Formats: sequence, C-alpha cells, structure tokens
Amino acid sequence: MEIRHYLQLLRKGWWIVLLTALIALNTAFIVAYFTEPVYLASAKFIVSPNPSVVTGYDVVNSLEALDKRSIVATYGEFLNSRRIYLNALEALRLSPDTVEDYTLTAVVLPDANILELTVTGSNPQLVASIANMVGSLTIDYVSHLYRAYDVSVLDAAIAPLTPISPQPVRDAGLALVLGIIAGVSLAILSEQIRIPLDTYRNRLRMDTTTGVYKRQYFERLVENELTQSPGEALSLGIVELSGLEELSETLPANATNWILQQVTDVLRKELRGNDAIARWNKNSFILMLPLTPSIAASRTFERIYQSIKRPVDLPQYDITINLDPHIGGAVYSNNISL
Repeated sequence: MEIRHYLQLLRKGWWIVLLTALIALNTAFIVAYFTEPVYLASAKFIVSPNPSVVTGYDVVNSLEALDKRSIVATYGEFLNSRRIYLNALEALRLSPDTVEDYTLTAVVLPDANILELTVTGSNPQLVASIANMVGSLTIDYVSHLYRAYDVSVLDAAIAPLTPISPQPVRDAGLALVLGIIAGVSLAILSEQIRIPLDTYRNRLRMDTTTGVYKRQYFERLVENELTQSPGEALSLGIVELSGLEELSETLPANATNWILQQVTDVLRKELRGNDAIARWNKNSFILMLPLTPSIAASRTFERIYQSIKRPVDLPQYDITINLDPHIGGAVYSNNISL
C-alpha cells in the first residue's frame, strides 16, 4: 500500500521530476563547458637497499627497517617538500604564480615500498614535467643523505590525454541521477503538503454532510460571477425541503444526512458542470446557473422538483417521508432582477 501510495503521488508530480532532472542535466553541461579542465599526472618510485653499499646481513637489517615504513614515509615527505617543489619550478623555468592552482601530493602505497607522486593542473604537459622533475630532484637530494637506500623511478609521469575533471558524460549522468532523486523527493513532498492544504480549503468551503459548497463560499461565487459576466443572465434558485424540516427533530441524524445526500445526488444529476450547489441552511439548498435565462432555469427547476417530490422510503425506520419541496428562483440580467 505504501508503494502504491507513493506511485500515485509521483504520477501527479511527474512534471516536477522531469523538470528537476532537466535542470540538473543542463546545469552539469553548463558547468562542464565553462570549467577549466584539470589534468593529473603521476609517477611512482621504489625504495630499496642500495646493493653497492649494503651487503650480507646489512641487507636483512635494511629490509626490516623498510618494513617499519619510517624510511619510506621520510622519502614521501621529501617528495612533498616545498623546497624541492620550488627548485623543480626553477629548473623548469616556471614562476610559482603561473602554477598557483597546481597541487602536488605524495603518498606511500599500502603494503609496498613504493611512493606515488601526483600533480594536478590545467596543462597536461606541465603536470607531467613537474612530477618528473620533483622526482628527479628528490632522488638526487636523498642520495647524499641515505646511502644505504636507493630511490629509483618505477613509472615516470606521462602527459595525460584526458582531464580528470570535468568529465561531461560522467558528470551529466551523476547530475541526472541526483536530479531524479531530488525531483522524486520534491514531488512527494509537494503532494504531501498540497493534500493537507486542499483538505483544509475544502473544510472551509464544503459542507461535510452533503459535499456541496457552504453558504459563505457560495455567496463569494455569486459575487465573482456577477463581476466577471455583468451583462449575462444569471439564475438562482432555492430548494426548500419543508417535509424534512417538520421531521428533523424526530428523525435520527444518520437518516437526515442520508436524505440530504440523496437530494444532493439529484441536484448534481439535473445541473450542468458549471452550475453550483450550496447548503443554504439546515433543510434547504441554493443553486446558481450561470448564463441561464429564465425559461431554461424554469425547466431545470421543474425537473428538480419532479425528481425530489417523490416519497423517500426509509425501511430501516419503517417510515416513508414526503420531502414536500418548494423551489423559488430569480434571474439577474444587466444587474436588474426580472
């Protein structure tokens, strides 16, 4: 039942889902079009004992030291060094201002004596050159500090062919999914908000027993109709159920309500879609027939009278009621009552 309920809400708010998805999709394409591409180049370095310096049992000790990760982590800090980075820019004849948005990151790969250096920026050739130059200067620098270990290039950085961002197809797909999710949420939320509001409005303007308009709202409808169509004929009629009024004190409330509902069904059957029905008081209704001259209104009122003058049987109470209806009408045209 819950799934069916939400599906009904989505059927009513499908346009919200579609609109939100299209907005998200177009936003992703626009952002991708105006966003400067970012490229990533990476280089890998391996740390190992220097065979020309470490021999015999020292090799075992060196490998044990590498297992503790402190040596490899130290080399990673060298790759992240600001000093070596600036030296690399100087060697490449680059100003730090020209690569202000570039980033450099070195990490130690898990369970390996391998360092990975990544550089991101807007120029694919430049990010590869910076990565290789930083790696070269780091190898040269640490070779004079830790002779027992050797750092060598495992994979040199190469210029990337495609940017890591933006990726229009990926971003558009992600935006579409997020847009659909957001649209579904908005559609359900809007319907859940609208339903209580509609219920509240109906309570203000609809009679709970018969489902027709209340008197106050009906009066507003008449005023609006006279304002919008001042030169057109407007017929009004009051249906008084005199027989029900005489028995209202003795009949149970359920029986009275059932009779009123039956009368309401007759009125709806005899009237047109643009006609209006309201509960005038406890035992009477008022009708509004827009664009209806007196002759047509009289015919309608006569049909209503013939339909509701028939006796109403209440077998559960072993009683037959004669509603004894009386109908009075008036026609307004050019603000003159005829």
